Amino acid sequence: MADTFYPFVENGNVPEDADAPTLVVRQPARIAIFDDAAAAPRVVVIEPSDIRNYLEEITKTVTQLAQEQGGKIPFTVIREVVENLIHAYFIEPTVSILDGGNTIRFSDQGPGIQDKHRALEYGTTSATTEMKRYIRGVGSGLPYAQQWLEDKGGSLTVEDNIHNGTVVTISLARAQSQGPAAPDVAYPQKPQVDGLVQQQFASYAQGYPAPQQPYATQQYAPQPYQQPQQQWPPQAPGYGYQAQSPYAPQQPYQPQAYQPYGGQPYGQPQPWQQTPAYQQVPQPHQNVGGASVTVSERGMFALEYLRTHESVGPRDLNACQPLSESTWSRVLAQLETLGLVSKQGGQKRRLTQQGRQFLGI
Repeated sequence: MADTFYPFVENGNVPEDADAPTLVVRQPARIAIFDDAAAAPRVVVIEPSDIRNYLEEITKTVTQLAQEQGGKIPFTVIREVVENLIHAYFIEPTVSILDGGNTIRFSDQGPGIQDKHRALEYGTTSATTEMKRYIRGVGSGLPYAQQWLEDKGGSLTVEDNIHNGTVVTISLARAQSQGPAAPDVAYPQKPQVDGLVQQQFASYAQGYPAPQQPYATQQYAPQPYQQPQQQWPPQAPGYGYQAQSPYAPQQPYQPQAYQPYGGQPYGQPQPWQQTPAYQQVPQPHQNVGGASVTVSERGMFALEYLRTHESVGPRDLNACQPLSESTWSRVLAQLETLGLVSKQGGQKRRLTQQGRQFLGI
């Protein structure tokens, strides 16, 4: 196999880690294609081989089968997730293709991932020296795949398997279900400009007079001014404006003092009538412990959840507002950095004293 498939991987003999298990592919990979949710899936088996060929064969087969179903997840994203099977030492690798190829689930029975939030951060890796002979091992695989999917409206989640191991799910199903934007047919079409008007505009631009209309138009000539008839007998002139009409002259304008509603003199509001200029609305930017704290919209959503719940985790927030558990993990980590929440155990957080002060409880 060409080495350009793994352009950043060393090819020389690298000493193995003394405490790490030896990397040997002993078990086949099973790929399940769910063509119909009401029927049993088709299963394609990738037999054991050397590690590089094994990873390449799984990536190529999964990409081909998913795209045959209509999937839009690219080869590079699938490869990054497939390479993570090396961290499970290739123990019972299983791949499921669902939602017309737009959801792919990778599972194994390896040692699992204890800190799933850090596994989705760039630069965090558990790759051993031997593993770096076959993968980059710089902590870029899952973060890159997650970033690409979220940019396209999809998601990447990392969960525990039933007994041991990890389940990584990548999906574009929600983005594909929304479909392309509807054509702009609800608005009226722009009126077509006939050739005569275009010719007129061109004439104006060149400084020439516009051509005459091909059809007759009624011309309105100005009428000479006519003196209105005077009443007889003539009436006494009024003050100020003298109306030139056969009607009686208007009375001069008398300015009226401004009276606000309620009959109170202007500029003297009563104490019980004074109202604030605006209604103060709590903003997610407050002073907590003498420091200015600004919380994002997602962070406010998590804090409002904790107003009525003792603790919260990424799975709880994702059930209320589906984004991805990794996204909510980052939101909770930011709140923890601000000192508004503290880790209770695992991925659960609870309000700190500063968080209660921020919420006013």
